[in-house]
Amino acid sequence: MKRRVVITGLGAVTPLGNSAEESWRNVCTGKSGIGRITKFDTADFNTKIAGEVKSFDPLQYVNKKEYRRLDDFILYALAAAEMAVHDTGLAELAGERSGVIIGSAIGGLTTIEKEKETILQAGPRRVATFMIPAVLANLAAGHVSIRFGLKGPITCPATACAAGTNAVGDAFRMIRDGYADLMIAGGVEAAVTPLAVAGFNAMRALSTKNDEPEKASRPFDQKRDGFVIGEGCGLVVMEELTAALKRGAEIYGEVIGYGLTSDAFHLAAPPPGHEGAVRCMRNALADGGVTPAEVDYINAHGTSTPLNDLYETQAVKTVFGEEKPGVPVSSTKSMTGHMLGAAGGVEAVFTAMAIRDGIIPPTINLDEPDPECDLDYVPHEARKKKIQVAMSNTFGFGGVNASLVLKKWVE
Repeated sequence: MKRRVVITGLGAVTPLGNSAEESWRNVCTGKSGIGRITKFDTADFNTKIAGEVKSFDPLQYVNKKEYRRLDDFILYALAAAEMAVHDTGLAELAGERSGVIIGSAIGGLTTIEKEKETILQAGPRRVATFMIPAVLANLAAGHVSIRFGLKGPITCPATACAAGTNAVGDAFRMIRDGYADLMIAGGVEAAVTPLAVAGFNAMRALSTKNDEPEKASRPFDQKRDGFVIGEGCGLVVMEELTAALKRGAEIYGEVIGYGLTSDAFHLAAPPPGHEGAVRCMRNALADGGVTPAEVDYINAHGTSTPLNDLYETQAVKTVFGEEKPGVPVSSTKSMTGHMLGAAGGVEAVFTAMAIRDGIIPPTINLDEPDPECDLDYVPHEARKKKIQVAMSNTFGFGGVNASLVLKKWVE
């Protein structure tokens, strides 16, 4: 028999704040976390803006020795995990029935670039002893596992921009199908680096609206010109329902459905109509036993790129058009930027909080709506609305599509 799975803890480090609650408050007020890049000199770059994490103090979560050995993506994951675990009220998580899945598109790119410079300037013998453990994408999950004594399932989806959603969905299934009782899951990324920005610039994927950073990420707007790269981490703690109720846990919502499909079309672009996303959303709804008419809110992938926003709109209309043509859809990437592998984790956190508070976050910067993007995108201001069922979409390079369905928990 399939078991029920609920979210009991949230943790986040984002361009909008160094906790889930701070980030959510700023999302609800329509604040942008995007600004000029401060991490490196952008003089020769076409893009000079990003959603950077700000005023983050890693020494709240690790000692100085650990700090010197760890890449930022691991530091963000440890911080978000500490917050999420504290949020559950659990004294300890140790055991063979507890696990962790944290996705990342790239892993320790900052350290890779730094140590390559070391080789060029001082030779290979000067590379840091702890370089490899600092860059492997699965080491965010590894460090969290060690920190909390999690001896159950541990994996790291590396499915580009869908990695965080894949992590939450895979962890949900682990609990539902009886392989674990508790999982920490989500996504992390720290790729605001010269190589990442130069690479995405070479693909012409990034916005170059450098003069107005806070207005550069504009999903579904006629003047969108690319995504804004972001960084951070979003994690949830999920538990089997009976155990959560037994200890009187606060429940943010129930995870009820997960969809995962491939476009099998192109490495970086979705197909017109986004048939893969259509199947993904339908699979997630079927998995959760709900119909399109029951969905009250969709947290869109909404990257602010010309093709994604158009084709995601078409896919949503295909799935929801007849049963619920007016379903509210919004993109929180308009405020955080696109956090790559962290996006799905952070947006799972935001979707759970939207259900908890009955607030649909806005899509900011939607000043000149694209006539072909004609859904209810909740422009500019958050909207109060009772949310019983919500969906979160993420799509990644390689044609991967992932969707989650969450439901309000009512005793």
